Amino acid sequence: MAEAVKPSFAGRVARATILHPAGAAAIGLWVVAHAAVLWLAGGYLPFDRPAFAGRPFAMQMAVPTIGMIEILGLMLVVYWLTRRRKVDIATRAPDRPVAARETAMLLAYAMLAQVGGWLLGPVLGYRPFSFHIAGTLVGCSVPPSPGEVWTWMIYNFVAFAIVPFLWFRHRYSTEQLSLKSSAPWNDLSVILVVATIESAFELGAFPGILKLSAEQLLIAAPVAFAVFFFGTVLPTMVLIYAILLPRYLKLTGSPTVTVLLGGLTYAAMHLVEGWSVFATPRDTALSLLFVLLSYVGPGMIKSFITLRTGNAWVHALGYHAVAPHTVVDAPLIAKVFALR
Repeated sequence: MAEAVKPSFAGRVARATILHPAGAAAIGLWVVAHAAVLWLAGGYLPFDRPAFAGRPFAMQMAVPTIGMIEILGLMLVVYWLTRRRKVDIATRAPDRPVAARETAMLLAYAMLAQVGGWLLGPVLGYRPFSFHIAGTLVGCSVPPSPGEVWTWMIYNFVAFAIVPFLWFRHRYSTEQLSLKSSAPWNDLSVILVVATIESAFELGAFPGILKLSAEQLLIAAPVAFAVFFFGTVLPTMVLIYAILLPRYLKLTGSPTVTVLLGGLTYAAMHLVEGWSVFATPRDTALSLLFVLLSYVGPGMIKSFITLRTGNAWVHALGYHAVAPHTVVDAPLIAKVFALR
């Protein structure tokens, strides 16, 4: 009997992406979403994004795809760094009926908590809260006040990190929640390599931090790290990657589908961004489509890193807390707190 031929690396990549039904469908939807934006926009995007002010429409349209290409490259790097590891986070989830029930309940809670942020912000005289404070990554014409930043941070930390963590930690161990490393040195290497590559990429696109004085940088960088760590990094890590991701894999049995679901969930938690415009049905559709195009990719790389390492902390530190939120958002924090 002939020995089975092990598929090549390129073959494994192809089977997990363009040859996988879910991967092919995702590529098709990516093209359709861009076509819809082109049709609705008519050459103009109405968003409040000073970082892209005056940039050609074609360049603004290309940004999500450029970002996705970089993310796919990062996935290959992470795959190589973790090539000797065997991790199956599906074993950390409960049986399928329980996993399905917990997944549905947590997604419903997450959407209710997100609606709560949309309502709480305006009640307090602020903008609606989402997973990002207004001005994150792309700036905004009216920066948030210090009170808005602190209130957003506390609300997100409690609603999306503390409450889900306490509920599930009572029933599951830190290992079952993918919050314990099984290979610390390999995890550290992934964190350092990914953070270095992503920081360089972000600095090329958003070099604002390089314009801060040394004094501003010494204050703004650690404050940005702390604000976004509690306001979006921990909420993202706990809600999606510690709890939902193992259940997605248990329910689907497919790493490819799990990565895509992680990306879609991450995008769904950013439905109301500070740059979004909901004045007309057209603006609303464009805003929602661009949220999808902007955040599915980052959500996918977080999913992939967690699947490959089995440790949700790795993506949080390698691809979130430092890059982009410290590297890109330190200038926003300097402006919010009037650092001179």
